[in-house]
Amino acid sequence: MDKPGILVVDDDREIVRAISINLENEGYQVYKAYDGLQALDILANHSIQLILLDIMMPRLDGLSATLKIREERNIPIIILSAKSEDSDKILGLSMGADDYVTKPFNPLELVARVKAQLRRYMILGDVNGAEKKNVLRTGDLCYDPETRTLTLLGEPVRLTATETKIMELLMRHPGRVFPAEEIYERVWGEPAFHVENTVMVHIRRIREKIEINPREPKYLKVVWGIGYKIEKI
Repeated sequence: MDKPGILVVDDDREIVRAISINLENEGYQVYKAYDGLQALDILANHSIQLILLDIMMPRLDGLSATLKIREERNIPIIILSAKSEDSDKILGLSMGADDYVTKPFNPLELVARVKAQLRRYMILGDVNGAEKKNVLRTGDLCYDPETRTLTLLGEPVRLTATETKIMELLMRHPGRVFPAEEIYERVWGEPAFHVENTVMVHIRRIREKIEINPREPKYLKVVWGIGYKIEKI
């Protein structure tokens, strides 16, 4: 099997070099870019399974690049940024990123987050694969665990890897309310600390894709003070 391709994008060449060494030591094929436009060019010409993307870059910043990438691709995007405010994290996630790592970061933690995102994105090797036999339905929503595709009224819904995992979790248990902390631990695969905003942003993005009126959702509902659920229809 070919090595997963990872694109590292940062205008700080020393950061790109350090990240690349850690990822190459883990057996990944690493591609390097130093601004958003260069990243888009590499993405168009190589097999990339995950992107590590800085925000503040010349020519095309990371958030704008994320929007461009999301027009065609659903591969995992991990934002790298020196900004640690919650508003910055929420903005990055709203633009389509799957995760957010604040600089300076622990190299081992970054590698662990890369592995977690790749596990969610890659179909092969899914530990739950044996369970994924029956299509999950509620109303006009249909999720096929075998192909990891969601359709609404027969039309495909473009979800990121993280959004797909959230929908699979909720659709396997229609009517059950999941606290944000449980969703985070089961989807992200790590302990949950102050994760309400992170989960909320992903829920909001999913609603925008599956609800006719996201303000009055038919499928993906919040139970105030408790959590989120997929309605039984």
